[in-house]
Amino acid sequence: MNDLPADLTSGDDERAENAIPVISKMGSAAIPLLLELTRSEDVDARWWAVRALAASPHTRTVDLIPLLSDSAPEVRAATALALCHHPHEDAVGALIHALADEDALTAGLAGNALVKIGSPSVPHLLKVMEEAPTGIRALVLRTLSEIRDHRAIPMMMKCLGEESALLQYWAQEGLEKLGLDMVYIKP
Repeated sequence: MNDLPADLTSGDDERAENAIPVISKMGSAAIPLLLELTRSEDVDARWWAVRALAASPHTRTVDLIPLLSDSAPEVRAATALALCHHPHEDAVGALIHALADEDALTAGLAGNALVKIGSPSVPHLLKVMEEAPTGIRALVLRTLSEIRDHRAIPMMMKCLGEESALLQYWAQEGLEKLGLDMVYIKP
């Protein structure tokens, strides 16, 4: 176990990647060590710690949530991806906030994690649709279309009339995924 942190932080991606299955097999005993590593000053060490946490079935979602606020965009993105592997509605608020991340990859992965969480995300996403700027609304609408929850239909219908082609596209996609792929004509 003592060599595993050294393997993760060695700077050798292959060596670090090979350490992850060994760490996962250690079970919950490895989690405190990995969480400690997420507080390292070295961005690469934090990234690999999050990568190992994502692979462990013993990782708790609650332990990942604070890492969405890391100063490094690559760590935030890795955390959003880790939450795709450990989805839980406890993360909805932090993931909603991450949809506005300055790093587009992190924002997109946060949307993917919300899709994995599914229906519990929908009320929060609908609220964001009412308040957010167009760029974030497009990501939210993509997320809603992937979740395929009927509560989003009124919002999708409303977005069909938006000036933004991106919002119109995701509204149409969402309606099609819900089996509502008909032609809409304004009287």
